[in-house]
Amino acid sequence: MNIPSRPLIGQPTMTDLLSRVLFRDHLVIILNKPAGLAVHSGPRGKASLEDDFDQLRFGLPRLPALAHRLDADTSGCLVLGRHPKALRKLGRIFSEGLARKTYLAITTSPPPATKGIIDHPLLKISSKAGGWKMIVSPKGKSAITDYRVLDSWDGHHLLELHPRTGRTHQIRVHLAEIGCPILGEPKYDPALKASAPAHKDRDSAQPSNDQKLYLHARRIELPLYADRPLIDIRAPLPDHFKMLINQYDQSHLSF
Repeated sequence: MNIPSRPLIGQPTMTDLLSRVLFRDHLVIILNKPAGLAVHSGPRGKASLEDDFDQLRFGLPRLPALAHRLDADTSGCLVLGRHPKALRKLGRIFSEGLARKTYLAITTSPPPATKGIIDHPLLKISSKAGGWKMIVSPKGKSAITDYRVLDSWDGHHLLELHPRTGRTHQIRVHLAEIGCPILGEPKYDPALKASAPAHKDRDSAQPSNDQKLYLHARRIELPLYADRPLIDIRAPLPDHFKMLINQYDQSHLSF
């Protein structure tokens, strides 16, 4: 089941949310999550995608639930389990690293090589004054990201990334650590974080309309069934990605 996507502004309506369903079967739903909307409300009770999961029951008595998370700032493939049995199966797939995730990011500084492996453990720290953030620390949990540069133009660099682990803000911290923070990064880019408010809860980051984060969960591959091919789903690029690429006439980039 493939349905074209369109951008959401604020809380999604039923039509908006249904239009973002990229795939559905008896176990899973895969959505094209918009940038700037948290997947769950968090301790502050803000509006979130999860608020409207009742629209996604499709005849089942239970609401679907998140199989994993995406940052509020990040767009793209988001996997939901349709019932407890599905969530247990998805939980095993994600915890064992069997789900292959592909992200696209745009940076304005090049990475140190055209392809490589970023292997830096991550630790969550917090303070009353500054909120919380992830840092690279030998005391942290293992975090590994593969990357390659797909293209470069006019000071912009399009990267494809495959996180082997699923740490909070992993790609964002890893790219900042090697000197190429993601365009629009409000938290880990030294040039921007001074003017951005601290994040008090996991998904509170809300980029401004004129400066969204250029990080997109482009593709998800799930080995959900032993006797069938991988579920392989791609999320269309969000408008802010397409506008930037088109601005520089990158017509040779096929997405």
